Amino acid sequence: GPNARAMSTCDECGKQENMPYHCRHCGGTFCSEHRLPENHSCPGLDNWDDPGGVFDSGFDDSVSTSSSSDSESVTAKLGINTGPGSIFSYFRGNMTYVFLGLMWITFFAQQVFLNFVVGTDRLGRPVDLESYRLYESIFILSAEHPEYVWTWFTSIFSHGSLWHIAGNSIWIFFFGRIVEKYIGSRDFTLLFLASGALAGLGQIAIGLIEGTGGGVLGASGAGLAIGGVLVVLNPNLRVFIWGVFPMPMWALVGFYAALSAFGLFGVGLSGVANVAHLVGLGIGIVYGQRVKNRIGTPSTLRFGGGGPGGPGGPGGRRRGPF
Repeated sequence: GPNARAMSTCDECGKQENMPYHCRHCGGTFCSEHRLPENHSCPGLDNWDDPGGVFDSGFDDSVSTSSSSDSESVTAKLGINTGPGSIFSYFRGNMTYVFLGLMWITFFAQQVFLNFVVGTDRLGRPVDLESYRLYESIFILSAEHPEYVWTWFTSIFSHGSLWHIAGNSIWIFFFGRIVEKYIGSRDFTLLFLASGALAGLGQIAIGLIEGTGGGVLGASGAGLAIGGVLVVLNPNLRVFIWGVFPMPMWALVGFYAALSAFGLFGVGLSGVANVAHLVGLGIGIVYGQRVKNRIGTPSTLRFGGGGPGGPGGPGGRRRGPF
């Protein structure tokens, strides 16, 4: 099956590591043995007045050193425990997998709704139009009903076909977990949801301006935002397609950006939300510029490839005939 491998050298012992750890406090790259701050003499121990090496590395990263009151995180103010042993502690470093799981759960729910509630004829058209309108109001961000705020987010996890979700899943699986390691789970969550929602809103805004209406679904905006971050942080990251063909990250993302740009003029695949792609990519590039001075990056990644509809799939799709 697909596999990803990032080869980096531990700053402490020089060991080559397939899946390195990146310290968010000093920016260094370390093997599993030296990943903890106290095991690589992290300068952050002194800066944080934490000689015991007990960092607050919770899901909420909003920790400040100005004062005890200022350093209180948002989640602490809300009474949410994100420390060790809490249910939220399991999400640290795992939001990529959480989002992938939500994508597949949502896709399964779509299939159940379409096949057992809506129904289709031999040409694949919806039988119960009233039920299909309900389906759209749950899973699709549409130009007709942008006020359905929940669809700003449910549409990110919804997909139009098995190839669509498979392609997006491959991209997010390989690149999402790298970006999450760089920026932390909280910021990754905000980036994923915000870029996905804004990409979808950008797509339907064009539909409203052009008077064509329509809708959008898929994680393409969030996927290309992830790609945009990586292009800024490490444009020369070598990506091995199918483990054989090397390609720098800037070329891989640039290729799909070009496809989306041409798609705006009717050149390329039909039914693809090209505006959503470009909006998501733009958000990722802007965010990458904001954080690039505090992120350490690997130089190699083996990427297993994917299916049609995008870079191994970011291909948020316009709503078309069922």
